[in-house]
Amino acid sequence: MGTGAPGEDALSREQYAALADFRFRLRRFLAFSEAAAARAGLPPQQHQALLTLAGHAGRAPATVGLLAEQLLIAPHSAAELVARMVEGGLLTKTRSVEDRRRSEVSLTPRAEALLRTLTAAHLDELRNLAPALAEALAPVAR
Repeated sequence: MGTGAPGEDALSREQYAALADFRFRLRRFLAFSEAAAARAGLPPQQHQALLTLAGHAGRAPATVGLLAEQLLIAPHSAAELVARMVEGGLLTKTRSVEDRRRSEVSLTPRAEALLRTLTAAHLDELRNLAPALAEALAPVAR
């Protein structure tokens, strides 16, 4: 591993260009995602929360803490997000039977329907984007 001295382990112009192109394509996907969520009437963070909960593969039920961890937000921010989503009819929130301090959250049928539509659009976009992402990363992987 290098010491960080100038010129040591320097990236080539092609590698910089590849990283820049990759980040650009990721930003375009994120912009697509935010616009798709907005068209469905969801703020992007709520869409991310729904996706996190739908994709939760743990044995224990999903919690506010899980959302905080997965969305990289503070626990109190996750609690506020959940409160807005419960109020909006997207989530149900119940106290854990094992630990009454924990709140378990789950998607409502309305949220599941919204997420199905959004996910189908996202998968189509990713299928179109995948070859370009792989091509963008090729110079970096060498």
